[in-house]
Amino acid sequence: MVKVIGILGSLRQDSYSALALEQAINRVKALGASAEILDLREMSLPFCDGGSEYPDYPDVEVLREKVKAADGLILATPEYHGSVSGVMKNALDLMSFDHLADKVTGLISVLGGQSNSNALNDLRIIVRWVHGWVIPEQIAIGQAWQAFDQSGDLKDDKLGQRFDAFAQSLVDNSTKLKK
Repeated sequence: MVKVIGILGSLRQDSYSALALEQAINRVKALGASAEILDLREMSLPFCDGGSEYPDYPDVEVLREKVKAADGLILATPEYHGSVSGVMKNALDLMSFDHLADKVTGLISVLGGQSNSNALNDLRIIVRWVHGWVIPEQIAIGQAWQAFDQSGDLKDDKLGQRFDAFAQSLVDNSTKLKK
């Protein structure tokens, strides 16, 4: 069975990134994969100082071990000032090739304004740099405040179809590259 870890790169309480990540995780589970969300709002992580040891922060090891054990990743981030959130970048910086190499990765960005691909492009570069594999399907949700209903479900069927294709690609490619 393929194991997928989703990392939520938003600290906002009513996070649209969290809603988007839940959509993706539910679809991955429906395809038979095991899936779990690492919610960075619930973890105590230090700012990365370039070191490898953070004994005062046990959540660093939790993050590293869960990601290392996964076959696939989903990275969900709000786009801030044209790029990935600082909390997502910091979480990725706390890991190394040992944790991220050979991971099939799906990318999701959420914006308050018009949809674009800046955060997705930056994440693609980061994942490629640590020898991960980014699937070509990606999700960018512009004007996120209009994308979800009161229950947190997607309003647009075409966006739902994109999430379906995203999940299928992530599971299929994780299965192919599973060690």
